[in-house]
Amino acid sequence: MTSSVADALVGREIDGRYRILSHLADGGMASVYVAMDARLDREVALKIMRPGLATDAVFVERFRSEARAAARLSHPNVVAVYDQGEDDGDVFLAMELVHGKTLRDVIHEEAPLTAREALAILEPVLAALRAAHAAGLVHRDVKPENVIVRHDGEVKVADFGLARAVASEATANQTGVLLGTVSYLSPEQVEGGAATARSDVYAAGLLLFEMLTGRKAVTGDSPIQIAYRHVHGGVPRPSSIISAVSADLDELVAQATALDPGDRFPSAAEFLATMRLVRRHLTEGELDRSPVTAPLTFDEAVHPATNRQAAARAPMRETTAALPLVVGPGPQGRPGWTPRPARARRRRWPWLLAALLLAVAGAGGWWFTAGPGGTTVVPQAVTHTLDEAAATFKTAALRYESSEAFSETVSKGTVISSQPAAGTEVAKHSLVLLVVSKGPERYQVPRLVNTKAAALRDALAPLTLKSRSTEDWSETVPKGAVISQKPAAGTPVKRGAVVEVVVSRGRRPITVPDVRGLPLDEAKAKLTAAGLDVARGDDVNHDTVPTGHVVSQKPTKGTLFRGDEVTLVISKGPVMVPVPNVVGKPVQEAEATLKELGFTIEIRRPLGTFFELVRDQSVPADQPAPKGSTIILTVV
Repeated sequence: MTSSVADALVGREIDGRYRILSHLADGGMASVYVAMDARLDREVALKIMRPGLATDAVFVERFRSEARAAARLSHPNVVAVYDQGEDDGDVFLAMELVHGKTLRDVIHEEAPLTAREALAILEPVLAALRAAHAAGLVHRDVKPENVIVRHDGEVKVADFGLARAVASEATANQTGVLLGTVSYLSPEQVEGGAATARSDVYAAGLLLFEMLTGRKAVTGDSPIQIAYRHVHGGVPRPSSIISAVSADLDELVAQATALDPGDRFPSAAEFLATMRLVRRHLTEGELDRSPVTAPLTFDEAVHPATNRQAAARAPMRETTAALPLVVGPGPQGRPGWTPRPARARRRRWPWLLAALLLAVAGAGGWWFTAGPGGTTVVPQAVTHTLDEAAATFKTAALRYESSEAFSETVSKGTVISSQPAAGTEVAKHSLVLLVVSKGPERYQVPRLVNTKAAALRDALAPLTLKSRSTEDWSETVPKGAVISQKPAAGTPVKRGAVVEVVVSRGRRPITVPDVRGLPLDEAKAKLTAAGLDVARGDDVNHDTVPTGHVVSQKPTKGTLFRGDEVTLVISKGPVMVPVPNVVGKPVQEAEATLKELGFTIEIRRPLGTFFELVRDQSVPADQPAPKGSTIILTVV
């Protein structure tokens, strides 16, 4: 990505959340920016894949694997990964923003470092790799550019983008591209592409060599030549370049960078444990001895071009050796950089040396027994509080540093483990690392009721929680919002716990029942049971619907919601008309009179036709009868 393209992204908002503030750096696969996370109001490092690679599915998946691999790691010395996604063709990764220098900058500005300085940086690097190896991951690209030293001295390992699960047996050679920086590739990666935890150990050994000497261990005029030397050349002793490096450190580098993986430390955990043991046995002088460049080795003489840069820097280092940097404790017990004036070294005269030897001979017994040079046994700290452990360590003439971790079984404030373990014999004033319980890892379930279902992930992800949802109707909660949750808000739960939520489908539609022709009470009961209210219109007369029955309803079909009204019209029965007296009247006159009033006439002549007069009528005179009903006239 060119600088003009990179600068053009400044000010843009990615994924509706990350506003790019400035361009930070460029890498082989992506460019890195400082961005503001508007949702959490914090600055992050935003890694955006190069446009040419974003269209390649293989590279996109490899880029995304950085998030999946790093998200599995939770360690103070690993750069945290917060989020990943894609926005308008830009594949991005949001990471912890670490303010500081890369180890490459530190080496360029300060190397060769003293043994104390180099080991103080290597220790957190190995601790980060130890966590990765324990999780079944291999970094595969350990190099100074991927190690960051914060301004407060804390060290972090970045870019697990090339990491793969050990069990997957992935190779380094994919799509014809050799992954990893060639100067730090292990011999087995060069030859067959296979990367294991021992490959990371090899690269970490090269970091130690480079910090101690100020030079890369394996160099050449071309990547092919460098790769060849990884396989056939081996790594020289650091003391062949810097005479101040002790034999123990030579051996540490040699075992970490052995050509045969079987001869190396099997993982970063073993490398770290051995490194700490070596450091405990180094004297103060060996730890803080000012580096001095040794004469050129045979390899340097044969390949002067490969060492020209390091050789040219040697005189400059001597001019700055009066103000070396040493490692002291930083915040929370972590290593930090602090300047210290170098101690003047003066020639010791023979008589002074003799006097010193006599003094040592007289005091040797005390020094190596009751004195500071003696040994002590690490006391039991597990199951004790930190204050109790501190008291016992003071009595045992030991120092300690503590870190915290969650525990389901050990109560808060109680020591979970110590390194070295209790009962181990160590030198007095050695450092013991304690892990103190923070208690069970719990997260308070937030209130999710009325939260939109689309926002659940953002509400739960920062708490490591997940959601599982079902749907149901709700008369009060809008569609798409949470009706209820389990566990309830405020309940403490474990990491990764699932919160069950019921999401509203909105109001339940009700099919309108047809109650026409039913008695009013029965019609009301049927509508009420369906969840509908009943309204009553004006009653009407009806010739066929009995009195008190439903003549009509509104609406007659379709769907309503709970509480909606259905209006009913109730029958008053037919119209009643008083029947006149037509007995004795001629049949034609009587028939005409009754028909005019709306009755239907039926004439019967049981005795035949004589006078054609009405003898009887079926409905007595002056009695009301339904309009339209039939009246029977008996005629004689």
